[in-house]
Amino acid sequence: MKKVSYLILSISILFVSCDFIVKDKNQAKNVILLIGDGMGVTQIYAAISISENTLNIEKFKHVGFHKTYSSNNYITDSGASGTALATGVKTNNKSIGIDSVGNSLNSILLYAEENQLATGLISTSAVTHATPASFIAHESSRYDYENIAKDFLDVDIDIFIGGGKKHFANREDHLNLVDSLKKNDYHVIDGINNLDEKMKGKFAVFTAEEHNPKVSEGRGDMLAISTEKAINILDKKDKGFFLMIEGSQIDWGGHDLDIDYVVSETLDFDKAVGKAHEFAIEDGETLVIVTADHETGGLTLLDGNLLKNEITANFSTDNHTAVMVPVFAFGPGAENFGGIYENTDVFEKMMKAFGF
Repeated sequence: MKKVSYLILSISILFVSCDFIVKDKNQAKNVILLIGDGMGVTQIYAAISISENTLNIEKFKHVGFHKTYSSNNYITDSGASGTALATGVKTNNKSIGIDSVGNSLNSILLYAEENQLATGLISTSAVTHATPASFIAHESSRYDYENIAKDFLDVDIDIFIGGGKKHFANREDHLNLVDSLKKNDYHVIDGINNLDEKMKGKFAVFTAEEHNPKVSEGRGDMLAISTEKAINILDKKDKGFFLMIEGSQIDWGGHDLDIDYVVSETLDFDKAVGKAHEFAIEDGETLVIVTADHETGGLTLLDGNLLKNEITANFSTDNHTAVMVPVFAFGPGAENFGGIYENTDVFEKMMKAFGF
C-alpha cells in the first residue's frame, strides 16, 4: 500500500513539475512589439522580392493573422487599431487609449510600469502620432497632438525616441513641456546619435521637430540604431521590459501610392526587426512580435522577376483596407501567436507572456 502511495505521489510531483516547466518556458521577461504601420502580406513580399538578402522577418517560424476592424468601422484607422493592440479593447476610429464610450484604458505599457518593468517607445513619426500615442495617451481625437504630448507627463516611461518635439516645445498654449520633462528627471536629447547608452535615468530623445524624413531622403539607420540603443538601456533593469517600435512610414508610402516608398520603409523596418531578433536569440527570455495595425493601399503584385529583384505593383486605394494582417513571433510563448484572431488578442497574448 505504501509503494502505491509513493508511486501516486511521485507521479503527482512529476505532473506538477512538468506544468511548471511549461509555464516557465512560455513566460517572457521582456516583450518587444514591432508594428509596421500599413504593412500587409503584400508589402512584406514586395520587400522580399526586391531585397538581395533574406529578410529578418523570414526567420520567424510562428505566424498568425489578426482582424483589424474597429468598433465603428469595417476599415480601421491607426488610432483604433493602435488602441486595440495596446489595450485589448476595440474602439472608434480616431480614438486614442479610450473605449467606444470614452472610458480610459490601460495599455500593455502601463501594465508593465505597474509591474515595475522598464518601458520604451520608438517611432519614425512623431511620438504623438496615433500608434505610439495609443500606448500612452487617452484622447478622443488622435489629432490632438498637444494634449497627447501632455499625457507623456502622466506616465513614467523610461525612454521614448521619435519626432514631435514641437508638440512639447512650440505649443499654442505656450507651455514648455521640455522643461516639464526635465523636472520629471528626463534627459532631453536631440538626435539619436547624442544618446549615450552609459547614462543613467530616463530619456526623451527627439529626432525631428515633427516627423522624421523618409529613409530614402536621409533618415539613415535611425530606427535600427534607436532599437539597439533602447534595448541596451532597458535591459539594465533586472525585472524586464516592454518596448514598442513603429515603422510608421510604410503606411505613408501606401497613401502616396508609391511602391518605392513602401519597399524602402519596409526594408528599413526589417533592420529594426533584425536588432530585436538578435537580442532575443542571445537573451533567451525575450518574446519578439512583429505585426501591423492595418494594411494600406490595397497593394497587389501584378508581376515580378526574383532574379532581377523587380516587381510590378498596383494600388487599389490611397487609404486603408480591411484585410487581415500577419503576426510573426519569436521567443517564449511565440507558439501562442499562430492562427486567426482579433487584433485585441495580441494584447491578451502579451499579458499572458508576461504573466500579468
